[in-house]
Amino acid sequence: MAKLDQNNFCCSVCLDLLKDPVTIPCGHSYCMRCIETCWNTDAQRKACSCPQCRQTFTPRPVLVINIIIAAVVEDLKKRELQAAPAYHCFAGPADVGCDFCTGRKLKAISFCLQCLASYCEKHIQDHYDVAPLKKHKLVEPSKKLQENICSHHVEAIPTLCHTDQQCMSHVCSVAEHKGHDPASAAAERREKCELLQRSSGEAGAEDH
Repeated sequence: MAKLDQNNFCCSVCLDLLKDPVTIPCGHSYCMRCIETCWNTDAQRKACSCPQCRQTFTPRPVLVINIIIAAVVEDLKKRELQAAPAYHCFAGPADVGCDFCTGRKLKAISFCLQCLASYCEKHIQDHYDVAPLKKHKLVEPSKKLQENICSHHVEAIPTLCHTDQQCMSHVCSVAEHKGHDPASAAAERREKCELLQRSSGEAGAEDH
């Protein structure tokens, strides 16, 4: 069964889903109250017309609820309620919110190391479907995650990977440097300074 487009069942006057839908002789449908309001205004000009196609009607048509459209609209309302996210899916104070949700944010289920953004179940779908995004690395979202993003991502933090000889963050250590030998940058600097001092001392001793 094809998915119904909700826009096809909206009143062009109030722009909301049809309420007590009525179909006038030209074939367009409106909320009964909306078209009555329009026609009561038109009555001052002694004419009734369609707000969309401007076709005029004389005498004024009798409005009867279109039971088929009313049933479809009721079904659309039920589907919309079922599709609405449950309360527990919204991000609370202790949760990470989706960076792409507008209004009230849903809980993020993934953080992308390339996009540097958190995604809810709805907005992460492109990372599963779009070929270039499939290569991105997704990790568990965390409020502290961006604080630990390294220079490769945004800013440097003092952790060094001995294996690759580059600065990394906790994110990198999990995703890109797994199994490598990490060390703090401060410790690495001390170690290099000591090696340099020893080398200088040995060079000086040889000169004597």
